[in-house]
Amino acid sequence: MPWFRREKAGIRTTREEQNEMPEGQWVKCPETGEITNRRELEENLLVFPGSGYHFGMDSHQYFGFLFDDGDYDLHDTDLRSVDALNFEDRKPYSQRLESAVEETGQNEAVQAATGSVGGHPVSMAGMDFSFIGGSMGSVVGETVARAIKRAYTEGMPLITIAQSGGARMMEGALSLMQMAKTSAHLTRLDEAGLPFISILTHPTTGGVTASFAMLGDIHIAEPDALIGFAGPRVIRETIGSDLPEGFQKSEFLQEHGFVDMIVDRRRLRRRIIRLLNLLME
Repeated sequence: MPWFRREKAGIRTTREEQNEMPEGQWVKCPETGEITNRRELEENLLVFPGSGYHFGMDSHQYFGFLFDDGDYDLHDTDLRSVDALNFEDRKPYSQRLESAVEETGQNEAVQAATGSVGGHPVSMAGMDFSFIGGSMGSVVGETVARAIKRAYTEGMPLITIAQSGGARMMEGALSLMQMAKTSAHLTRLDEAGLPFISILTHPTTGGVTASFAMLGDIHIAEPDALIGFAGPRVIRETIGSDLPEGFQKSEFLQEHGFVDMIVDRRRLRRRIIRLLNLLME
């Protein structure tokens, strides 16, 4: 019996809460204190002019500028998580799910889509931090696994956009199982000789980092993104000493060989098209 149920399709994200932008006509850069017009920021793909600070984006915003003409088909929006363990901390998990659906307008913390990028048919999965911290539960794992399966059964490259706080503790071992499931499907993709481009955004941590997000053929990170398994605070408290400057940021990981390239969001689509042109010859 699957640990999810099907409901009506057609769910759409309203907005991203990670690196939340304040309401109003003007937006301040968290790093420099500079101010810009909201319209200009949105036209700049939520990258602050000048400083290059990247505000968080939801999955549909990524799909909108990565797919050709912003045209794509959504899949698996009828899947919904259930509280199989009757988990409760400050409030029942079932209530957390209801609140997340209501606040984000989405069915889960990941959306899967197909379309073309630079004329190449692509299967894509994009995560949303605003839905319970982008945590990976049964439905997230199932949706990502289906996106991978769609790629290797239909002969398409795979692109994932990671944005997660890790495994969803409210689902216990059912959540941890998704690490193995998504990784196993990637083995099938590799056997089919199809490329997997993994995009790492802020933050990419926990079980998502320990599974599909770091199993790409090519890893592309956005600037200054936090990428790692345990967070810097947890590591610092565990080892009892200070960490290197910029530890677990994109630039640090590229320097140490965990990330292939760091790409500004405004140049991301062009870079992906160039890679697909090379990989799909």
